[in-house]
Amino acid sequence: MRSLRVYEEAWPLHTPFVIARGSRSEAKVVVVEIEEDGVKGVGECTPYPRYGESIDSVMAQIMTINDALEAGASIEQLQQLLPAGAARNAVDCALWDLARRRAGARLVPAHQTITTAQTVVIGTPEQMAASASTLWQKGARLLKIKMDNHLISERIVAIRAAVPDATLIVDANESWVSEGLAARCQLLADLNVAMLEQPLPVGEDESLGNFIHPLPICADESCHTRASLRALRGRYDMINIKLDKTGGLTEALALAKDAQAQGFALMLGCMLCTSRAIAAALPLVDNVRFADLDGPTWLAVDVEPSLNFTTGELHL
Repeated sequence: MRSLRVYEEAWPLHTPFVIARGSRSEAKVVVVEIEEDGVKGVGECTPYPRYGESIDSVMAQIMTINDALEAGASIEQLQQLLPAGAARNAVDCALWDLARRRAGARLVPAHQTITTAQTVVIGTPEQMAASASTLWQKGARLLKIKMDNHLISERIVAIRAAVPDATLIVDANESWVSEGLAARCQLLADLNVAMLEQPLPVGEDESLGNFIHPLPICADESCHTRASLRALRGRYDMINIKLDKTGGLTEALALAKDAQAQGFALMLGCMLCTSRAIAAALPLVDNVRFADLDGPTWLAVDVEPSLNFTTGELHL
């Protein structure tokens, strides 16, 4: 017989996290613990208001399947019990963790170093350039630049001047418009930006098929599960896989396989989260072009035991 425990946590950030959608000062997560025969599996999710989720709604959603989980519902059955999203992610990852602990297995090989993006949040061109320079000096080589719809050229020119050798990816979080998009993409390409993530709002992706991309364009908010892929063909070159969107590792692995078979490159992303959430996503890391796993590095204090992050790197 299994037991289920569901609870919320709030983790203060050391620095405000500012993107086109607003500013955050803490990471609010839901944790699921599933215990069976004295072995406990743990999963974590970050409810995201952009997708209509809240702490309360996600916890309520998980409790609707309490009886099924306690009766022994499998990972495969879970995919039918809950839709893709944060709630299923926490449960799915808890079941994976439980199975792994019962088997005494590791998620990924130890003794490897993963390059992760470090995020530069929105500010003035001077502030963003200074942040990029500081991260570079501390060892980050891949920088993710958050943008809204203002001062695009001023910000990216200042950042590139500050870190001429860094690999830059730009994330607009749906804040741009189709008018002038091709010219903006060319500007980024001229400044040797490696990738542009989700420039347009979900539902306006068709404009991305109207010009030859001078740099890869990655779908984030427009890609949740395998069902998303059909609408992305001819419009995006990459997809950003996040377990909170796919509803857990199970669908994420299937999405990665199908996306690669259809010619999409892969990025592995995260929400603001603790090391628990990053550990759950690590089976995907070997097949991605970019890993953006810096969520826990924004926390004032991480969960224990935590993963071993240094600036721009995750050490396993």
